[in-house]
Amino acid sequence: MPEHRDEEKKMIVIENDWLKVDIVRQGAEVRKVTHKKNALDYMWTGDEAYWGRVSPILFPIVGRLKEDQYQLDGQTYKMSQHGFLRDVEFDVAEQTSTTVSFVFESLGSLVHVYPYEFTAIIRYSLMENSLIVQWQILNVNKEEMYFSIGAHPAFKVPLVENETIEDYDLHFTPAANKNVMAYELKNSLIHEKGTANDLSTIQLTKSLFTYDALIYSNIDKVSLVSTQSSHVVEVLFQSFPFVGIWSKYFETDGTIAPFVCIEPWYGIADTYDTTGNFKEKFGVNKLEAGETFQAEYIMKFN
Repeated sequence: MPEHRDEEKKMIVIENDWLKVDIVRQGAEVRKVTHKKNALDYMWTGDEAYWGRVSPILFPIVGRLKEDQYQLDGQTYKMSQHGFLRDVEFDVAEQTSTTVSFVFESLGSLVHVYPYEFTAIIRYSLMENSLIVQWQILNVNKEEMYFSIGAHPAFKVPLVENETIEDYDLHFTPAANKNVMAYELKNSLIHEKGTANDLSTIQLTKSLFTYDALIYSNIDKVSLVSTQSSHVVEVLFQSFPFVGIWSKYFETDGTIAPFVCIEPWYGIADTYDTTGNFKEKFGVNKLEAGETFQAEYIMKFN
């Protein structure tokens, strides 16, 4: 059976009068968002010629580790970029016409790369033209656990025919009373660039991602706005410490892929001067034994 048909067979669908959302169990990943009122598909197609994913969940790391490894309590562990949760099979815990909850329990299956036991619950719900995404990470260990988690949704650009990538702007809404910091990636590792408190609008261009992702702290919302039509995608993520903006850049011809990712993160790639100690990792989250981490972000489609 062709792979795409096998994926369709496993597809979970939720919908309301505005949106129809297709989600797969692998990684609890949203694969398609169709707007019923304007007949647009907003999400990237997952074409492997550019990037084969659509909206993976990043856990227990965001970005890359220095030398793809970390140390924890005297042990060294190898882990590839963005971690493993995007590749595990989730179970459907609860479903209605407009909501679905996915659950994954580690149960010792991942201790060779991550020594903590956990339960991850991913819940999707619809409200008019918005898709609400809620994360819960349960620490089922007898001691504290350390982790990062992030979103990586990719949106089609351009959304409609007769538009180009340059017809789209990114609008930023900074968090109130906080300094916005900018970061850059060099060899996939984080370097701080300084404050970016005047950040408001950036035009998409083919050269924007020449040096990989744009990364900022203390942003509450990023909007992808067409300057030629009324179409807007808003990603709202109040209180998230970081956001990354990314598209795949092709150095051979100076172009980017026909999508842009808006990525709210509770975590970030390793800094260039990291010690490698996971407990000291920049942006890492600490969760006490028996406690639950919760976060929510919203994607709004116009």
